[in-house]
Amino acid sequence: MFNVTILTIFPEMFPGFLSYSLAGKALEKKIWDLDVINIRFFAKDKHSTVDDAPYGGGAGMIMRPDVIGDAVDSVLSAHRDTKFIYMTPSGTRFNQSVAKELIEFPHITILCGRFEGIDQRVIDEYTPYELSIGDYILSGGEPAAMVVLDACVRLLPGVVSNSDSIAEESFSYGGGMLEYPQYTKPKQWREHKVPEILLSGNHKKISDWRRKQSQALTKRRRPELLDGDINDKFT
Repeated sequence: MFNVTILTIFPEMFPGFLSYSLAGKALEKKIWDLDVINIRFFAKDKHSTVDDAPYGGGAGMIMRPDVIGDAVDSVLSAHRDTKFIYMTPSGTRFNQSVAKELIEFPHITILCGRFEGIDQRVIDEYTPYELSIGDYILSGGEPAAMVVLDACVRLLPGVVSNSDSIAEESFSYGGGMLEYPQYTKPKQWREHKVPEILLSGNHKKISDWRRKQSQALTKRRRPELLDGDINDKFT
């Protein structure tokens, strides 16, 4: 089973969209498990304060190391083998290769930051794997954590009924290229027809056509993938 612990000040956000479709069904079937811990439980005052003003001045608030540290310790005491992850825009880029490696861990813990981030001493103390889903800023790490989990869960055995569909998706197909165009009925829609090659029944020609389409699409939209950049490894 793929076990996940989330550290957040908004536990009510989970499981969110992960309770629907494939991820939701997999959660019901206990293919994966989700435990959500409220960081505010570890606050030091009656107001459940988790943040404070930054030393040296500056805008925004910083999440306190003593509060987060106690929250992290509570997880480590129960899961010494957990892979500790911190969602941050300055982290390593998340991709399909990382998703595949993450599911090999029996337990992962994801810390969701808020405000202007967390005190650097938390990172120095626990050396979490810092992970980013893109070059933009969200209001918190929760949406990013859900994206990571959705990508991971669908790779677990038994989640997607047809494993071939995973192998032929973008970033998996052809060693990391974008997926080829897909068509279904009707054969003609408005002025658009399904390419004749897909109606031929010749599987070799269809396979060759799909690969060429995939290469052309990748070269046009994401040329860096052809250089192998998509295969960044989990560290």
